[in-house]
Amino acid sequence: MASARPKGTHHTAADTTAAVDAFMLTLEHPFKREIESIRQLMRAADPAIAEGIKWNAPSFRTGEYFATVHLREKSGLAVILHLGAKVRNLPAGGVSIDDPMNLLKWLGKDRAIVVFESSQDFAARKAAFEDVVRRWIAHV
Repeated sequence: MASARPKGTHHTAADTTAAVDAFMLTLEHPFKREIESIRQLMRAADPAIAEGIKWNAPSFRTGEYFATVHLREKSGLAVILHLGAKVRNLPAGGVSIDDPMNLLKWLGKDRAIVVFESSQDFAARKAAFEDVVRRWIAHV
C-alpha cells in the first residue's frame, strides 16, 4: 500500500512506496539490509516523509525530494542530502545543521553526503543519522 502523498508535485508511479518495494526486490547490493533500514528510519523520522524512486535509487521527500541513497558509493553506503530541485535563498554560509557526530560531508552550501563504511558503522551511527534527517527536513 502506497503511503499518503505529502504536499508537492510528485504524482507519478515512481513516487510511491510500491515503486521502492518493487525496486528493492530486484536490487543486488552488499548493503541491501541497511538500505531497508534507512527506508524504515526515514519513514519513522517524520510522518511527512514519503519515498519514491529518483535517480534510479530509493529517495525521500516531504514537499520536495531531499535525500537519495547513493548506490554507487565505492567505500560503503551513502545517502545524499539536498534541498530538492528548486533554487532556495540560503543564508550566506548555507544550511546549518547540528551534527555532533560529524556525519555530514558538505558537497556545497545546500547538499551533503553521509557515508557508512560498514554495517557496524551504520548500526553505530543510525540514531545520529535520524537526528540529522529531522534537522535537515526543517530546511526543505
